[in-house]
Order: sequence, then C-alpha cells, then structure tokens
Amino acid sequence: MPARRFLPLVLALLAACGGAPAEPGPIVVFNAGSLARPLRAALDSFARREGVPVTQENAGSLESARKLTELQRTPDLIALADADVFPSYLAPAHVDGWVEFARNRMVLAYTDRSRLAAGMGPDSWWRILLEPGVETGRSDPQLDPNGYRTLLVWQLAERHYAQPGLAARLAAASPARNVRPKEADLVALLEAGEFDYIWSYESMARAIGLRFVRLPAAIDLADPESAATYATAQVRVRGATASADSVTFTGKPIVYAFAVPRNAPHPQLAERLARFLLSDDGRAILRREGLDALDAPVTRGTPAPWMPAPWMPAP
Repeated sequence: MPARRFLPLVLALLAACGGAPAEPGPIVVFNAGSLARPLRAALDSFARREGVPVTQENAGSLESARKLTELQRTPDLIALADADVFPSYLAPAHVDGWVEFARNRMVLAYTDRSRLAAGMGPDSWWRILLEPGVETGRSDPQLDPNGYRTLLVWQLAERHYAQPGLAARLAAASPARNVRPKEADLVALLEAGEFDYIWSYESMARAIGLRFVRLPAAIDLADPESAATYATAQVRVRGATASADSVTFTGKPIVYAFAVPRNAPHPQLAERLARFLLSDDGRAILRREGLDALDAPVTRGTPAPWMPAPWMPAP
C-alpha cells in the first residue's frame, strides 16, 4: 500500500496524542471597555505582523476578571483599567504577574448640547450636576473601575470643596437608572442627548472628541503627588465570586495593567503579544489612540520571561 495512504491515519493518531501542531489562533483578549479603541489598533497591527487573528472582548474590568474566577474562561491576555484588580481578584490563582503599562485620569465629559454647558468648569461642575433636570451617567461600581472611581472622586470632592454631604447629593443626582455596566456604554447616550454629562476617562473623551472638564489634581486620581490625599477615600465592591468576601478599593493614581494568564490557550503567541504591547511600536500605537502609555512599564507579582524589569512587590 502506498505510504501516502497512511498519512491521514498517522495525522489522526498524532492529533489524538497531542503530537500534531496546533492551528495558530485566534488568540483572545479580555479588556476594559476604556481600552477597546487603543487596544484594537495595537491588536490589528500585531495580527498583521503575526498572521494570526485576535479576538477582543470588551467589558468592565471587574466583569472581565470574573470571567476567569466565576465562568472559568481563560483568555490569552487580560488588560484591565485598574492594576489593583490583579492582586485582589486574579493572583495567584489565575495570573503569576502583571505589568503596569498606562495611566489615565477621571474627567467629566459632555457635549455642546449638554444643559448648562456654558458654565461648566473645574470648580463649578458639582453645582451644575446638582441642578434640577441635569442627567449624569456613570458606570456600575460592581463591574467597572470607572464606576467605583466615580464614587472615590465624589468623596474627595466633598473634602476638597468643603461641602459636607456632597458625595451623597451627587449620588442622588445620578441614581441607579443612570448607571450602565461600563463607561463605554455611556458614550452613545451622551451623544444622543439622554445624558448631559458622563463620568469618563480622559483618554476616551479625547479619542472620541468629547468636551470634558479636567478636575483639580486633588480629586482626579491622576497625580502621584496627591496619592496620600486619594488614599483617604475608599469603596467596597463585590469580590471575585458570588461567595467571596467584598473587596475594598482605596483611592490612588489610575494605572492600567495586563497579564498573560497562567493557562493561556496560546501561551507563545500571548507572550509575543505582551512583548509587542510593551515595545516602542506598541506604545506608539496606544499613544496615537489617546492612551498615556508609560515609558517605563512596571512589573509586579511573580516574574515571567516576557515581563520586563524592574520587579516590584505586589501591592
């Protein structure tokens, strides 16, 4: 019998034994909604270079983390809007280490059609949000760091402006009906005029072309020199699983991070993607799309070959 007639059988046996080479990709990335646009541009560039498709799943960072902890779904790479989600939810069970790679700030975004937009500014914003008829959207603090950071900003604003009870008044002015799963969900409602203002990140507001108010450094969660002030604010949210204890997030400068999970389906491709995101080309793409990528990424947790120095202890 010609040898070529045995080839299908040999390949089938190799596949059954794990000896056949796996098909490349698609690789899967879970990421924060605010990373959807800049990361898509970087992923497309990587896909062209590697000749492998990359699938992107956008969700709030806590929701993304719970895909691993509750749904047992493991991506090739996970990128989140708060580096603290990694030690609080994912390490050491799902990731060994993670890399802090970008920063951001909280802003209040709006359009020319927003009520009282002419008077909006860094010291008047809170008065305008409390005006009757003004609708302000925010994301869900149980699913999205932007949501719990909004609550942190309110606490800090109460102290900064010496307005007792301001945080509670701002919460009442942005009730549950104005809450959406993630920050990205708010943009369409703002542009449609259903919301006058939304709590957002500067990177997203700039990328979309929204008007926004840059808040004082003492409350915008962006200034490293204000870290001690930020740390006076705290928010508790649901833990990694329905049965887990709640998690407390303390105010601190906003830092984004990503990791290659321990059981990534395509670990070699995932590591190449991680290195690309940290390369000069990767950072240039992220910056072009409005994300403030760090010149010197910081590695935390247990070192892995793809992670750059310096090594830092996990927070």
